Amino acid sequence: MRTVLVIDDNPAVATALDLLFGLRDIRVLTAQSPEQGLETLAREDVGLVLQDMNFTADTTSGQEGVALFRAIRARHPDLPIILLTAWTHLDIAVDLAKAGAADYLAKPWDDQKLLASVENLLELGDSAREVNRLHEQRRRARRELDARYDLRGLVFASEPMTRVVELACHVARADVPVMILGPNGAGKEKIAEIVQANSSVAAGPFVTLNCGALPTELIEAELFGADAGAYTGANKMREGKFEAADGGTLFLDEIGNLPPAGQMKLLRVLETGRFERLGSNRERQVKVRVISATNADLAAMIRDGRFREDLYYRLNTIQIELPPLGERRDDVLPLARHFLADNPLGASKRLGEDAERALLAHAWPGNVRELRNTLQRAALLARGDAIAAADLGLPAASAASVAVAAAAHSGDEPDRAAIEAAIERAGGVLAQAAGELGLSRQALYRRLDRLGIKRD
Repeated sequence: MRTVLVIDDNPAVATALDLLFGLRDIRVLTAQSPEQGLETLAREDVGLVLQDMNFTADTTSGQEGVALFRAIRARHPDLPIILLTAWTHLDIAVDLAKAGAADYLAKPWDDQKLLASVENLLELGDSAREVNRLHEQRRRARRELDARYDLRGLVFASEPMTRVVELACHVARADVPVMILGPNGAGKEKIAEIVQANSSVAAGPFVTLNCGALPTELIEAELFGADAGAYTGANKMREGKFEAADGGTLFLDEIGNLPPAGQMKLLRVLETGRFERLGSNRERQVKVRVISATNADLAAMIRDGRFREDLYYRLNTIQIELPPLGERRDDVLPLARHFLADNPLGASKRLGEDAERALLAHAWPGNVRELRNTLQRAALLARGDAIAAADLGLPAASAASVAVAAAAHSGDEPDRAAIEAAIERAGGVLAQAAGELGLSRQALYRRLDRLGIKRD
């Protein structure tokens, strides 16, 4: 149950607040001195404190309240505190607001204003605790993954990426083909490395071939090798990727670009482990685990007759979908800091707050590859120790995107405009909008109800 602590030497104040908050199902604890208040905070789960500023008779300086505020802040740095006093001292109010006081209200207070402030702060506290719980859950899952598996130095913090890595590690020991789907630059090869590193053939070679980076006429030679004279320019025998990967893993990136003839031969080697070099009649036997990756719509290619359906099912025993960086915002800053630390020019630099907000607001259509290039450029252009938003060279983000990024970065309450913009970007999918806003779905639902925003 939501709980507030009232620290005031006047019992009538505690009684009035108990009646007022009881109408909203808010539990009220009371203490008549700073010492009692601190003792209560040590043993009770409190979501908010309302404290008086003067406790000694005939004292109006507010210094007792200042001392209590600082003591609470030292022990509970994230606990919201509302200050109540019959004697208003503007300079004290300003100082304590700068120190983190949530509100400063004069007695007698306005019930509606006080209720609104308390409700908002409790709601924000619930959201912050939920976010902290989710972050701790992710950190715990990451520690468990690090302890059990070789993650090949992958940097991630988001829930979607945690699920991807968990699946990759789980299927690594199974001797079956794996297909990784995702946009260019999202890190598909790194996931393939994790599968290889935790597989039964981890000690074997890890060989890669980008099927989209070679002319069509050379892909078969790259896969299966070629004898001397097999084609124009083949002056000597050439070992193929399957031979090189024997006893290990072959990673076929951009598998959708494999030509029909190569698809047929690949299907055969997947079924039998046997193949022939170009220009040779002698069969060769290999044992290779194949991991493939693509950003293409293979289902559409199958319908158009451009990709073999039987090959698709052979390659796709296990499917891992890697989301774009724009859908895993919690990975952006850890990756950015990693790229800085890994760059000789950026190791001594840090991200300024405006740069962090700009990074979080950007859509990252180029994914992790674009982020790495952005940080490399910023490390070169930044003149001081801090990298500013201008050093990143990113296009100006919309005001709504910046507002959402700032709210997510600072933990502030997202306003109506930020919530509606997030829902629009998510296409009405509330779970996705909640993740962008740094809220649980339940917290987002409560805000929608309070602001009168329809859930549909």
